[in-house]
Parts: sequence; structure tokens; C-alpha cells
Amino acid sequence: MKILRSSRRKACAGVAAVEFALVLPLLVMLALPVVDFARAIDANLILINMSREGASLTSRSALPPGESQPYQQIMSSLAATAPPLDMGTNGMIYVTKIMGHLDKGVVQNVVIEQYRWAQGWHESAYAPASNVWTCGSGGTTWVNNGTSDGSCSGIPGAGSTSPPPVIANVMTGQLNDGDVIYAVESFYRFNMLFGGLNVGFGKIPVIGPNLEAMTVF
Repeated sequence: MKILRSSRRKACAGVAAVEFALVLPLLVMLALPVVDFARAIDANLILINMSREGASLTSRSALPPGESQPYQQIMSSLAATAPPLDMGTNGMIYVTKIMGHLDKGVVQNVVIEQYRWAQGWHESAYAPASNVWTCGSGGTTWVNNGTSDGSCSGIPGAGSTSPPPVIANVMTGQLNDGDVIYAVESFYRFNMLFGGLNVGFGKIPVIGPNLEAMTVF
């Protein structure tokens, strides 16, 4: 009887080991996308919090036109709160100052200033275009004077002969003449560990590579 029971235990253990070996690859394939999705959700929440805090800080700064350094300090402070995200390599922040401008009886939302995070930018760094408005159009250009203050130069003012850039994707029709708002965008280049991997029953969906959050204040 003892010999028979021992043989049965060994047989059961052998069957369990075979079953586990067969199921393990499936469990691993199911776990891989969960890891990436959790990382993406965490990164997105960090970006949302950064943009919210940035919009609050910039709207309370009350800086004179052309004063970019305090904005750079704000953006650097925001980036410092981002770990585990590597903002210095894979992140970018934009601050766009928008004003309601009365023109021919119609209030339009126009861009009067825009800044990008200069500390995290250089020629080869990650710098996706702002989704609010893209500096570089209409004779505008990013300042690169050796100090790289991150400001966009050449934006026509509301009283200049050239019309200021009009945007239609931020609070359209909700501003009065002279009202000022700030749009803060935070970007991150998210690299999935297992994106596009074929797991037998299909490929893992790819998230990113550009994650973005924007807050208007």
C-alpha cells in the first residue's frame, strides 16, 4: 500500500508539472500587456498632474511680456516631479499664452506668447510639436541665442500690422476681448516593452509613442 501511494503521488506531481509547463507560456503572454498598460496609465497620470500644476502656476505668475525665465523655472520644477519618467530624455513641456482679441466685431482666440522647456531641449532631443499652435509658421521661430530661453520669437501682437495667429482648438468662442488663458502641454515619448509582440492569438496593441496631456487655465 505504501508503495502504491508513493507511486500515485509521483504520478500526480508529474502531471502537475506537465500542466504547469503547458500553461506557463499562456500566463506569461497574458501578463506582458498588463505590465505595459500599467506603465502607460502611470505615465499618463503623471503628465496630467504636470499639466494641471503647470497651468495653475503660469496663470498666477503675471509676468511681463517677453519674460521667459520664470516660465523655464516652472517647467523645470514640473519635470523634477516626474520620476519615474525620464523627462530630460523623453519629455517636453509647452506653455502657450492665449488672448481673446476683438477683430471686426468678432472675438478670436490668438496666440501672444509660446515657450518650450529649454532645459530638456537640444538639437537631438525629443521635441514634438505643440497641438495648440506650432511655432515656426508665419515668420515665427524658436529663439536659439546660446542661452536657449525657449521662447518663440516673431509672434505678431494684437496691435501690429500682421494679424496674430488665430487658434480654433482651445476655448473657441468662450473668451472676451482681453481675456488671457494659459495652455500647458506635457509630452512624453513612451516606449512599450512588448508593443506589437505576437502572442499567438494576436499582437499586443501599441500605446504611444507620444503621450500628451493638456490643461487650460
